[in-house]
Amino acid sequence: MELDQLPKAGYSHDDHDPEPAKPTVKASDLDAALQFINYDANDMPPMSEDDERRLVRKIDLSIVPLMFNYANIMGLQQDTNINGNQFSQLALVFYVSYLVFEFPTGYLMQILPTAKYLGANIICWGIMVACTAVARSWGPLVALRVLLGCFEAAVAPALILITAMWYKKSEQPLRVGIWYLGTSIGQMVGSATSFGFQHYKGSTFKSWQIMFLVFGLITIALGVLIVLIMPDNPMVSRLSETEKKWAISRLRENMTGIENRSFKRYQVIECLRDPQTWILSMAVLASDIPNGFTSTYSSTVIKTFGFTSEVSALMGIPSGAFTSILIIASSSLAGKYNIRGWLSVGFLVFSTIGSCLLSFLPANGYVAGKMAGTYLTSCNSPSLALMYSYASANFSGHTKKVTLNAILLASFCIGNIIGPLTFRDKDKPEYIPAKIAMVITNAFSALCMFALIMYYKRENRRRDRVYGGLEHVENSEFFNLTDRENMEFRYSL
Repeated sequence: MELDQLPKAGYSHDDHDPEPAKPTVKASDLDAALQFINYDANDMPPMSEDDERRLVRKIDLSIVPLMFNYANIMGLQQDTNINGNQFSQLALVFYVSYLVFEFPTGYLMQILPTAKYLGANIICWGIMVACTAVARSWGPLVALRVLLGCFEAAVAPALILITAMWYKKSEQPLRVGIWYLGTSIGQMVGSATSFGFQHYKGSTFKSWQIMFLVFGLITIALGVLIVLIMPDNPMVSRLSETEKKWAISRLRENMTGIENRSFKRYQVIECLRDPQTWILSMAVLASDIPNGFTSTYSSTVIKTFGFTSEVSALMGIPSGAFTSILIIASSSLAGKYNIRGWLSVGFLVFSTIGSCLLSFLPANGYVAGKMAGTYLTSCNSPSLALMYSYASANFSGHTKKVTLNAILLASFCIGNIIGPLTFRDKDKPEYIPAKIAMVITNAFSALCMFALIMYYKRENRRRDRVYGGLEHVENSEFFNLTDRENMEFRYSL
């Protein structure tokens, strides 16, 4: 069959059309993976279960360690002579620049080699972190935070794309969980180093300057490693030719393809019209509003329970350990039993309960209950990791995936812009309005995730009923079809 005669396994963007249209497929529509294997699924060396296990281990060793990264910021407010509202504004300008640059970086990610683009942004990101060590006034801090947001905008979307390039849907939640684990590991490392540096009394450098410099240099080194070592896709990796074909072939069941650098305008429009885009984005936005507490203000609030600054810093270690265990356990179960959404709802319910404990327990006493509330509130972190794994599993078509990632991370930014603004100086030391906002937003996010599960279940049943007998078109997995074009596609729950 000639290339321009290949039918699509989809339909003409009408979800309720029982007779799918079959437009032709141009060369630019094909996924790079299909071009690599020369369109012939029969010309594939057989792969045993042992071969696949060895291949996945090899992929894990070459990809996952490079996706794991962390940069920590501590002690900034006191040592730069800025007040609490200015400290919140620094978080604001970071996320505003992150938001503004999210869509340009998404387009660049579509047309440039993914891993190289990621590595270059991480190098620049690390340079900005290191340069913050010499910032001593408001102006330079703002400029550096703006640039930091621009470069960090590429990191999470690129990691979501890379995860989808290498792993089956059932394997993706654990790998997303592993690289997302950096947030909770960072909380533990940051708490321990913060505790240590609070005992540092040197006059030449402040403790926060050393921290910024060290973590900035580590981040630069990681970026260099990614540029030099991480492959842009399986086709250009250091795997053998047979292993490359296996790595591609095993992802057929995903129905999401691997890579196509041809920008498809209609996929952008489809993404904007897709209900799941906005339900998932609203869940992420609402879940990230409490991030102002978990990432910035938790130590400040813990101090109001009667602890010293040093002990308050150490209290982040149990919270980080608790979150790490939840992320790994939930991401393992999510892939094995296809329950991403249900686990996410459960975590958000616990986070809502934690927020209620912080909001409504009396100001004096009840320290154990308030600490329990602090730790339960951190349950929204594993929930976010599961939401990101939806992005890699349930959106197909390369341009659509890139667009969704930009929207999702824009929602992340908006949530993080709103969150710190709820912690106002006039509400010190209890910050009750901010805590009540956490209750509302966690509960709303849980409702969004429940609605998304119901949407996926209904759509899967509809496709089974209407398109259950649809004849499979060979290699349609790599035609760069969207999930709404390909009626063989089924949504993960």
